[in-house]
Amino acid sequence: MKKSKLLFILHAILASFGAYFCMYAFRKPFAVASFHNMVFFGIDYKILLVIAQVLGYMLSKFLGIKIISELKNTNRAILIVLLILVAEISLVLFAIAPAPYNIIFMFVNGLPLGLIWGIVFSYLEGRRSTEILGLALCSSFIVSSGAVKSVGLLTMQNFGVSQFWMPAVTGSFFIVPLAFFAWLLEKIPPPTIEDQVLRTARVPMKRQDRLDLIKKFIFPLVVLVLFYALLTAFRDFRDNFSRELWDALGYRGDASVYTLSELPIAFLVLVSLSFLGLIKGNFKAFVYYHYTLLFGIVFTGLATLFYQFNMLSPYLWMVAVGFGLYVCYVP
Repeated sequence: MKKSKLLFILHAILASFGAYFCMYAFRKPFAVASFHNMVFFGIDYKILLVIAQVLGYMLSKFLGIKIISELKNTNRAILIVLLILVAEISLVLFAIAPAPYNIIFMFVNGLPLGLIWGIVFSYLEGRRSTEILGLALCSSFIVSSGAVKSVGLLTMQNFGVSQFWMPAVTGSFFIVPLAFFAWLLEKIPPPTIEDQVLRTARVPMKRQDRLDLIKKFIFPLVVLVLFYALLTAFRDFRDNFSRELWDALGYRGDASVYTLSELPIAFLVLVSLSFLGLIKGNFKAFVYYHYTLLFGIVFTGLATLFYQFNMLSPYLWMVAVGFGLYVCYVP
């Protein structure tokens, strides 16, 4: 591999991984708070917060169908920073407003964050190395979710920050790094002529282009969205209630477990999916990705069955389930 190409890949991985890692600092730290004995409208307060943020995140994905598909290659870094600032301001307002009225600000927090993935990935599209870069980027949300929870819990334990202010304080630690990584993204060179020959150049989509795409691929799109929605529900339950899960499994107060349990998952997923990049032929690789999805589902089920029969420790069970989920989620 030429030195210039290797430097480009390292630059792109660092910039995209770092930017998306920092985004999670504005999304996930609240999940490590417990909000004990808080019930509104007959529903646990934390469940209401999770639902509110997910609804905002979901709505932003529908907005992204238009916004991201029409995105031009200008001012993207500025857009990332502005969206993150909106998310941080909403966390500050969440801390200031009394419960349960502050739930609305968790909804607002999810709105801008759902667009970040599409913007960051737009820097990586249409290249010979897009699969490698995309895989590295995907590993960021495996590691980052646990890491920012560790930071959030340490913030409460060591600085006496309340669970309401903790999300905003944790996010503030990552504003400057986020701006730096957004700047690095802007320094990624555009696809080369060779990239454009081997791949399709990314161009903004018009309304009719989106309609034509949906008409042509309506059935696989519906199947994909339904599968992904169910997978995301399972993954988010494990992710958003990891504090309660780890506490119940005997790791109460252990801030490191949120990070240390995700690192082997990221490594195993990266190694497993890297082998798919060796497959020659797009359709053959496409088929093997489906085998990977089936493997992930079966692996998750078997891991849980072994745990029920006391054949797996709680830690190994959480790691195994995480691996099974993410080996599906990343593809």
